[in-house]
Amino acid sequence: MLVALPSAIAFGVTIYLPLGNEFIASGATSGILGVAVIAFVAALLGGTPKLISAPCAPAAAVLSAFTIFHMQNGLDPYLIIIMMTLTVLLAGLIQIGFGLTKIGQLIKFMPYTVVSGYLSGVGLYIIISQTPKILGLPNGFHFFDSLANYNLWAWQSIVVGIFTIFFMLLSQKFISKIPSVIIGLFGGIGVYFILGIFDSSLLTLESNSLVIGVIESGSLREAVTGHFESLLNVKFIDFASLLVPAVTLAILLSIDTLKTCIVLDAMTRTGHDSNKELMAQGSANIASCVIGGIPGAGQMGSTLVNVSSGAVTKASGILTGIFALVSFILLANFLAWIPISALAAILIVIGFKMIDKNSIELIKSKNTIFDFIIILSVVVTALSVSLIAASAVGIVLAILLFLQGQINTSIVYRKVHGGKVFSKQIRTEKEISTIKKHGNQYIIYELQGSLFFGTSNQLYKMIEKDLDDKKYVIFDMKRVYLVDFTAAHTLEIISRIIEEKGGRLIFSRVPIKLPTGQDIEEYFDELGVVKSKEVTKIFFELEDAIEFVEDLLIKTYGIETNTSKPLELEEFELLVGRKDTIIDDLKQHIETKSYKNGEFIFKSDDESSDFYLIRQGVVKIMLPIHDGKTINISTLGRGAFFGEFSFLDHIPRTANAVSSGDVELYILTQEAFDNFMQTHKKSAILFLRGLIRSLVKRLQNTNAQLGNLVD
Repeated sequence: MLVALPSAIAFGVTIYLPLGNEFIASGATSGILGVAVIAFVAALLGGTPKLISAPCAPAAAVLSAFTIFHMQNGLDPYLIIIMMTLTVLLAGLIQIGFGLTKIGQLIKFMPYTVVSGYLSGVGLYIIISQTPKILGLPNGFHFFDSLANYNLWAWQSIVVGIFTIFFMLLSQKFISKIPSVIIGLFGGIGVYFILGIFDSSLLTLESNSLVIGVIESGSLREAVTGHFESLLNVKFIDFASLLVPAVTLAILLSIDTLKTCIVLDAMTRTGHDSNKELMAQGSANIASCVIGGIPGAGQMGSTLVNVSSGAVTKASGILTGIFALVSFILLANFLAWIPISALAAILIVIGFKMIDKNSIELIKSKNTIFDFIIILSVVVTALSVSLIAASAVGIVLAILLFLQGQINTSIVYRKVHGGKVFSKQIRTEKEISTIKKHGNQYIIYELQGSLFFGTSNQLYKMIEKDLDDKKYVIFDMKRVYLVDFTAAHTLEIISRIIEEKGGRLIFSRVPIKLPTGQDIEEYFDELGVVKSKEVTKIFFELEDAIEFVEDLLIKTYGIETNTSKPLELEEFELLVGRKDTIIDDLKQHIETKSYKNGEFIFKSDDESSDFYLIRQGVVKIMLPIHDGKTINISTLGRGAFFGEFSFLDHIPRTANAVSSGDVELYILTQEAFDNFMQTHKKSAILFLRGLIRSLVKRLQNTNAQLGNLVD
């Protein structure tokens, strides 16, 4: 309370002073009521322990500008007070709306450059607006006018202001236990009364414009009820004119609160509910304005003092409000003697603290110069136009900076030419040779980031040359997290170009749901990107997409075979070219077996060591990982073999072998091969040589593929 109260009085005075000196005491009363009500209601309804809410600098900046503007337009001061109250009421409702619509989670993600810019702008605005007051000039003087009319300066006011600032700065270095605003305020009051010894006019409240003046605590109830009655009796107000300052207040007070909550979370390792807190803050501001208080937000200074003092629950916030009200009732006579220049000095120090000095460093690097321009633009707009306009300018520039970063980032993570990588399908040497020879007909683009209007043209330019000589294009979408209409239209154009050449556009690893909740496959279908399933294909895995293209190349350029007929033993590439005697000898020791779709041929950790050749069908080798899940490490088709590791080394199986569709196999058991070795030793050695040669070629292809992936 001791931290919040002096600042709140200063904020109240700076808001009401443009209305005339007779409203200074009303401003002080409004500041005190603001502390009492906001601290109490926000803590009672909010869910963030240890958070202290009170009138704040952004509210003072917006509302003082509001009163100055309407006074310059000749409105009656009492009408301005009612309009200001309605503005705060509307701002509170908007804050509640932020909470109800879950916007609280978005406000705290406002770009730091914008936050830094408008806080610095608010700080400079406060310094500029308080300079005439610390110089003791009458109401109505602006910053440059006050500097030019030095003959009107009140030296007593200047001395009190200077000493107030001096005591605040001194206490920050040497007296950490007592808040600096308290020391500065009492120091300023002390200096004022010392000056009163030499100037007796300072010791009277009548016609003394250098102090707050008489505050009648006994008339508190009348002041509150009178304010409430004036609200009920208002006849006509142009509510449209109140919307802009109300939105400004709502946004600034919300950001101020959430910024404090984030710092509090980091200090106490707790969490807060942004939306619940915004509803509580909005309710507190409504309650404050109804009884004549000024609005506020969660305050950093008061909250940090609260935490360091040992606060644990939100009861500390409730007690802050109660203590503020008690202080007002008991110390009204004392508050009347607070010098206005002391309050102005306190605000000037607060204003300097709000300026982000570190932002000056951004101008030194070409990488951060644009961030500095954003901050500077926000500050200039805040001082020359308004704070809401400053926020809008900052957000627009921040969006442009983000777009620039996205556009300058390559949308292509990696480009791999066909024939450099292969699917998990184990191919024969003839098939591999065909894929390598004609692999230049397809290309794989692994995309990343945002596919939107800013990167669509970049994607088209990067792929344009390949569209001339590539028949098949694979877009791997695993790293894509945004696709908009423009990007989808570009993909549709690419699809049409490829279709005209008789080729295929293929997508793989398309996200089922993007972070935005968008279903990409459904979106593509709606926009016509996937018009024909025969032309444009979508695969769950990149390996499946590559396998599909390999099959097309083999079918187009390979030697057609009757795949419906099971292979004979002599037709297997492993045994092609071997003498008929070896084949005949081996046939005597080999058996044939069929499997249905999904049937296990063997499982991981099985002790079997049989060797298998696929006469017909497809077998998948699945590696168990965890929680019963498996991954496909290879796919074996007609003419391939598997089970060689256990067969050669007599070790347990390291993976599962599962039939994909109906499968027919040749099986050479370990026992049968041992008998084959004893009776046909030379044939067995030739068979093992052929097996080892095939394994070496597989390893060579794998090494080459890994090298291409690294490239």
